[in-house]
Amino acid sequence: MILVLQRIVSFFDKLEDRVREHLSRYPIVYTFIGGVAIVLFWRGVWHTADILQARGGWLEVLFYEPTSLIITTIVLLMTGLFVSYFIGDTILMSGLKRQKKTTEKTEKEVEEEEAELKGMRATIKEMKKEVDEIKMDQDIVDLKIIKEEIDEIKEVMEHEHAVHHPDEKRG
Repeated sequence: MILVLQRIVSFFDKLEDRVREHLSRYPIVYTFIGGVAIVLFWRGVWHTADILQARGGWLEVLFYEPTSLIITTIVLLMTGLFVSYFIGDTILMSGLKRQKKTTEKTEKEVEEEEAELKGMRATIKEMKKEVDEIKMDQDIVDLKIIKEEIDEIKEVMEHEHAVHHPDEKRG
């Protein structure tokens, strides 16, 4: 059962990547399709809540507007989605850092940021190379230690063999 679920998730993950890659070439069409899909999704959620509320009983209480507002606000706050959905992470972070919005930045500021990011990427790439070299050096040291241990074992074995079989000549 788990394998089937993994295959389904993998299929939709790959499909999403292909569709997103294709649609990103047509941003206006992409926006329109995404907007309509989002509105229809929430319309479905809304109507499902109305249908469940109309059934009465505890579902009526659960989906009663003030009750559902309180419950969903608590859930959104607990999961951290309340702020990120309504404000957005980028806007929040730029406000905390007292940065300008991207639309307010000058072309020079954007170019400076891009150059800084390029420099950071180069530094990270160089650090990765150094870490890889350190790992390789460590592997060489480990191999030397293993060879020394094997040589010691070989000497012990030869000595033991010579002690227990003094008549045999080693070649």
